[in-house]
Amino acid sequence: MNTHEKPLVWIGGSKKDLMALPANVRKFFGHALDFAQRGEQHDAAKVLKGFGGASVLEVIEDDIGGTYRAVYTVKFEEALFVLHCFQKKSKSGIATPKKDMDIIQARLKVAEAIAKELRNGKTNN
Repeated sequence: MNTHEKPLVWIGGSKKDLMALPANVRKFFGHALDFAQRGEQHDAAKVLKGFGGASVLEVIEDDIGGTYRAVYTVKFEEALFVLHCFQKKSKSGIATPKKDMDIIQARLKVAEAIAKELRNGKTNN
């Protein structure tokens, strides 16, 4: 059993975006992120295509108000980085909209820089 829990790091406006979602969706995402922090994968988590491997995952939850997604990365040993939380607006297809993919890509680069700082012990908390 893995007792080491990774710290959770919110990138950009991901925490603010999560807090704007319906309460039951927030609770569901929080539960899935807790699994990830403990090195496990929630049944609702799946690999987000387009990031070359299984290091970026998404959790999808449907609610009466629509479909919501939380995207995070397990790529770095130092922390679990939440990259983006949003409501999927598109009614056609299941693909993640380009605008959201761009946000995820940019925030992944930020997460990489933060992980490197943590690795080098250069952060001042």
